[in-house]
Amino acid sequence: MDNTSYPVMLTLMVPKESKSFRHVYFTCFLFLYLLVLSINFRLVSVIVMVKSLHEPMFIFLVHLCMNGVYGASGFYPKMLSDLILDSYVISSYMCAVQTFVIYSSLMTEVTILTVMSYDRYVAICRPLDYHSKLSKSTCCKFIFVSWIVPNCCVIPAVLLSNLRTFCKNHIDKLYCDNWSIVKLSCASSFVNNIYGYVFAVIFVCCAVIIILSYVKLIAACKTSLENRRKFWQTCLPHVLSLINFTCALLFDIMYSRYGASDIPESLRNFLALELVIVPPICNPVIYGLNIKTLRKRAFPSCTAAAVHI
Repeated sequence: MDNTSYPVMLTLMVPKESKSFRHVYFTCFLFLYLLVLSINFRLVSVIVMVKSLHEPMFIFLVHLCMNGVYGASGFYPKMLSDLILDSYVISSYMCAVQTFVIYSSLMTEVTILTVMSYDRYVAICRPLDYHSKLSKSTCCKFIFVSWIVPNCCVIPAVLLSNLRTFCKNHIDKLYCDNWSIVKLSCASSFVNNIYGYVFAVIFVCCAVIIILSYVKLIAACKTSLENRRKFWQTCLPHVLSLINFTCALLFDIMYSRYGASDIPESLRNFLALELVIVPPICNPVIYGLNIKTLRKRAFPSCTAAAVHI
């Protein structure tokens, strides 16, 4: 029977001591998902409702938050379903969908953070050209490219992985990812590796743009106290988001490519989950608490606490 003609049921990693702590895990993951939804939608609603925040930087932040919700929704509902049903299985088709959502979200985050670095460069280094270089039409084009390019790149990668004949059916991870699916096949992964370089090229291009933007930003800050103030207020959260995302991505690559059974399960789970849990929570918190205009409206209790201190 040709496995590619029928749905293949795949098994996922079972959380440690899931029988005893299943409801504890469910409560924790449900809390995290609700936290992701609440803080991201809170930030988005504030930006949408307050007209003074209708600037390119905040518009890009809205899309960063919505992308975080999109990516988290590719993981949490399935994880919660597995925990409540105590059934860690998934069809190959649904596995492909989950892989697409998570990977397209990751690639979109890279492109949005890149656009945001360019936005900060223009705002600080070329303030007189800011509104001409980042007009409404230009921002729409940036946003369109930030979403379309990653999705168009991920579709072939997912198809290349799922059109292969599987000779194994266990994914040693709590969710589906592209490299885990590739490893289920006994066929050569040469084509998948070659296509992987497409992602590497996109990531390197984005990294070059970000690095060049910050080289110019740092140079501009050396000559102006006002530029330094803008940098610490608006660029610091962007830098922290970049560091957070890069660390999470490196953890995931280490786990997927070099993960081994002799690594403690708790560490393996941390490496696997850091990428899908931490960025969607940290990004809105970093921006919301660091930028005063957002903090006043999105987290008023924090602002009040800071005043009393």
